[in-house]
Amino acid sequence: MSEKKILQTKSALASFSEAIEGVADKVSQSVVSVRSRIRGNGSGVVWTTEGHIITCSHLVGKLDEVEVSLSNGKSYPAKVLGSDPYSDIALLKIEANDNSSDSIPLKPIEIADSESLKAGQFILALANPYGEYPSITEGIITSERSSIVGGAVGWWAGVLDSIVITDARLNPGYSGGPLVDVEGKMIGLNVAYISSRGIAIRAGKVKNIADQLTKDGAIKKAYLGIITNTISLPAEVSAQLEPIQEEGLMVLSVEKDTPAKKAGLLIGDIIVRFDSEPVTNMHELRRQLLKQEVVGKSVNLVIMRGEKKMELTINPGEASRSG
Repeated sequence: MSEKKILQTKSALASFSEAIEGVADKVSQSVVSVRSRIRGNGSGVVWTTEGHIITCSHLVGKLDEVEVSLSNGKSYPAKVLGSDPYSDIALLKIEANDNSSDSIPLKPIEIADSESLKAGQFILALANPYGEYPSITEGIITSERSSIVGGAVGWWAGVLDSIVITDARLNPGYSGGPLVDVEGKMIGLNVAYISSRGIAIRAGKVKNIADQLTKDGAIKKAYLGIITNTISLPAEVSAQLEPIQEEGLMVLSVEKDTPAKKAGLLIGDIIVRFDSEPVTNMHELRRQLLKQEVVGKSVNLVIMRGEKKMELTINPGEASRSG
């Protein structure tokens, strides 16, 4: 390599390094430590100047209060305003100590459009589990896939939707920290590291959940009042469906005085469509029931009763907010 090319390479690397340093310095002011004696250490993101902090639900569990430390080393108690284990997002609120008249220096993170992410896009993940200067790791988006069955995660038993999958190594304590683009804008909230892949919830969904937690302190979840299990459909049954599907959900139990009972669902019915969307397993049905607009809405339910296709109208109720 010629001396000129060597100099050009060094210059490009120096510029890249400086750019990363600049992003890290900018974002670090919005990354906090979230700590509890029960759950240990994790990270969080400054959401508003009023003291709202976003973190992972699995970090706070059912606690009412945790401790938040800013990048300047100062610590404050923080109330858990709301937590949604289905999305693994929690909303905290910190306040100045009673004996302090100083305002809390908070710099909310900037939010990017997280719906147009591409595989190969460069990203940075930040964390601050110990209340010191945040740590940082880098990588790329490895897949444009936006959902994953969470059984492999351990603390998650459903389907994790609206996710970003990267090759950024997320060490312990990175949960609750931000995933950002090259401009330092948040595209996701880091929640897990499995099979050498970092998993983050897209910023758009984080904002949606945060808005609902701010307003109601909880997330509405629809319920039908049934117990189901996945079943393979006989060829003569699946042939009646367009597009053809090979599996559906058989109803094993229908509770009294529930939306399912009122809609006329019977034990043995096989659910194949919910609100025009194919349903082949309990995770797909649960994903539909987690949509906020479903509660109280008249929904079209397509079922197979014997070999006959039928349509029912069901009005999902709101599940209890306890637990």
